[in-house]
Amino acid sequence: MARQSRTQGGHPEPTPPLGFRERLGAMANVPQFLAAIWRTSRTLTVLDLGLRLVRALLPVATLFVGKLIIDEVTRLIRGGALSGGVLDYEHLWWLLGIEFALAVGADLLGRVVSLVDSLLSELYANRTSIELMQHAASLDLEDFEDADLQDRLDRARRQVAGRSGMLSQLFGQAQDIVTMASFAIGLAVYTPWLILLLLVALVPAFLGEIHFNARSYAVNYEWTPERRELDYLRMVGASANTAKEVKSFGLNPFLIERFATLSRAMYAANRRIAVGRASWGGLFTTVGTLGYYGAYALIAWRTVHGEFSIGDLTFLSASFRRLRTLLDGLLSGFSQLAGQALYLEDLFSFFRIQPEILSPKDARPFPVPVREGFRFVDVGFRYPGAERWAVRHLDFTLRAGEVLALVGENGAGKTTIVKLLSRLYDPDEGQILLDGHPLAEYDLEELRAHIGVIFQDFVRYYLQAGENIAVGRIDARDDKIRIEDAAARSMADEVIGKLPKGYDQMLGKFFKGGVDLSGGEWQKIAIARAYMRAAPLLILDEPTAALDARSEYGVFQRFKDLSAGKTAVIISHRFSTVRMADRILVLGNGHVVEVGSHEELVAAGGQYAELFELQAAGYR
Repeated sequence: MARQSRTQGGHPEPTPPLGFRERLGAMANVPQFLAAIWRTSRTLTVLDLGLRLVRALLPVATLFVGKLIIDEVTRLIRGGALSGGVLDYEHLWWLLGIEFALAVGADLLGRVVSLVDSLLSELYANRTSIELMQHAASLDLEDFEDADLQDRLDRARRQVAGRSGMLSQLFGQAQDIVTMASFAIGLAVYTPWLILLLLVALVPAFLGEIHFNARSYAVNYEWTPERRELDYLRMVGASANTAKEVKSFGLNPFLIERFATLSRAMYAANRRIAVGRASWGGLFTTVGTLGYYGAYALIAWRTVHGEFSIGDLTFLSASFRRLRTLLDGLLSGFSQLAGQALYLEDLFSFFRIQPEILSPKDARPFPVPVREGFRFVDVGFRYPGAERWAVRHLDFTLRAGEVLALVGENGAGKTTIVKLLSRLYDPDEGQILLDGHPLAEYDLEELRAHIGVIFQDFVRYYLQAGENIAVGRIDARDDKIRIEDAAARSMADEVIGKLPKGYDQMLGKFFKGGVDLSGGEWQKIAIARAYMRAAPLLILDEPTAALDARSEYGVFQRFKDLSAGKTAVIISHRFSTVRMADRILVLGNGHVVEVGSHEELVAAGGQYAELFELQAAGYR
């Protein structure tokens, strides 16, 4: 049935969460993100966390050893001044050696952690990209023709790479929490009230960061269609595929102006947020600095009055400064993490979209051979969001072993019938039977594997010539004999024979060394894919539009000869080709208007005869 973009359970796409509670609620995505990291590599994840735990304790240990060194130096100075004797430096050297070892260890650990982070991030990005491609492949064709879903897919793609850095940030914050806890314990032993002062100074900055991160996400969310348009304009304005027409029509000024207008609007929206963040951030930072120096002054005052040693002063002031920096970073990082979690929703919500066209349990195997054929029983279908029916009340049979041609003006429903036969869509009304059983009862993958279909808008793959043919049956891509046979059947062998590297030649100008083909040559390559499939049902949906009349006639004559004993569907505007079919189905406004052979339809003097006469008159 036609429907809107939907997630699992049929819920529509959520609006971007902007409330404080909703922003914090987005943190529920973090466990799912961590689970994905764990699945990526358990070994690297455990190693990363273990190294970070050790690294988290090094700062407070280094600072405490520094306090001991200062106290030892102070003791030595006082001892020497009082006694005038020889000083014992052994304890001081040991402390200096320990601090040196801690400094070297911290540096080495930092490098190893960065290495593990980068490896784990890359593995995560690669794995998630594969999962994204796999999930996209499972979705219905209807989903890819939905602009809203295209926006969601675009956001999901961006988050695959964009959220890789979140791993380092998330693990870094966990490390900082451990470091903070150790510093807090040290401060609590001396002056627990400093921690309270610290929190009062930093909470406003934390709330400000959360606010501006949410606003930034809202702009990114709302401007997704415009950002996709910018990507499209950037591609059209500087692409080998569009260069000829863009230059011929003088479109560059128009495309550049449109890009400039959109990009200026996006810049203005982002600038407002950036200016607000910088202004309020400066104010909040000043408040935090005042809090730090107020605490520093109090520690210095108590040291002067003998409550703390010089080493204690150094340890406490440095601990407070480090704790302030860590807490500031943690609160800021948490607000950023909440923002990152909003973006994670873009990725995970895409994974929650579920296809509706699926194989049923205990699915029927595809019948080999097909005995009765395909029967459309009062079939009706309209595309999502469309008021007009693409086809309705269709009743006809595609008999096993016959070649059926579909004829009609543009929009008559010819390609829709092909999509319904391939079960790229399911009917909204009626049903399609295969050998007397509903098409929906058959295994979906097996059904499509037994149908060889080439559409008018076939894909030009920037792969080797042999691989371009092999995509028709990709699991047989190493079968050179099969590839060459398919090329000979479609007359693509003549095209490939002229290429410098033959079947190993890279096609298209996208990659270095590639050779581009003419439209007709590309079409012969595409038709070879249908023969490569060797399916019992072959469908050619106007894939020869770029061929001249003689070449098209030759292709279809060979197609008719080579498809003997197979069921086939041909769509073409050329009646010299259509007349080779066993039967012709004439469509008009989504309905079957006439059915019969070429001779029968011409003799009937109906719509087919009229279209035939119009085309024939053009050749006189």
